[in-house]
Amino acid sequence: MPTSQENVFDGESHRQRAMAEGFGAEAERYDRARPRYPRPLIDQVAALGRDLLDVGCGTGIAARQFRDAGCAVLGVDVDDRMVDRARSSGIRAEVSAFEEWDPAGRRFDVVTAAQTWHWIDPDRGAAKARQVLRPGGSLALFWNVTLPGPEVRSAFSAVHRRVMPEGVPDFWAQEPAEPYRPFLDAAAGGLSRTGGFDEPVTGRHDWEHVYERDAWLDQLPTSGLAGRLPPEVMTRLGEETGAAIDGLGGSFVMPYVTVILTARRP
Repeated sequence: MPTSQENVFDGESHRQRAMAEGFGAEAERYDRARPRYPRPLIDQVAALGRDLLDVGCGTGIAARQFRDAGCAVLGVDVDDRMVDRARSSGIRAEVSAFEEWDPAGRRFDVVTAAQTWHWIDPDRGAAKARQVLRPGGSLALFWNVTLPGPEVRSAFSAVHRRVMPEGVPDFWAQEPAEPYRPFLDAAAGGLSRTGGFDEPVTGRHDWEHVYERDAWLDQLPTSGLAGRLPPEVMTRLGEETGAAIDGLGGSFVMPYVTVILTARRP
């Protein structure tokens, strides 16, 4: 996720159904503007097996990367608008919430979730993944997480304080040491309570991306928070964020960490 508001996570995101199912309103922009995943991570997951089910496939960003790495991919997503976009790029995909999805007897080598497992009930999702995995198959959950430097945090925090409605946490104000930890802990907790998996293994891939002004502004409306803001707030957010990036020289480097949790079905 390119915006830090989606790094703020309380373990209950799967209950926020309106937010989880609202990304399709910006499906084309989402597909264009969201960051991809580092090739070492794609290779790591592809090495687990070649027959993949991509949970919460969205517009098919990760699914296309796995397909290009030689995998056979089926996607499932709750939002028909996102699925339509994925299908338009050649990804096979079905519309359903993963917890209720009917696999019709199909089994997979790997169940993946790119940037989406926090929208899935961690217990029911783990049980469904175990159901659709072949013996020896693996669950692979991963997230892109921003790690902005102090100059970027300060500039964007100032915008947040001026623009955001009262009560919206200033997610730019302070960068925790491990902003991804709640994602991993919640996923591991669901696996532990559900059973049927080996001990999960976590890892990370560090990388960075240079954002030009317009590229960063392009992805702002694709965040979960953006869908809950009034249009006039989003307009002002774009204007003031653009001015802040101009103050940074018109572009900035955003460090990312892509964290991954894998667990094998014995």
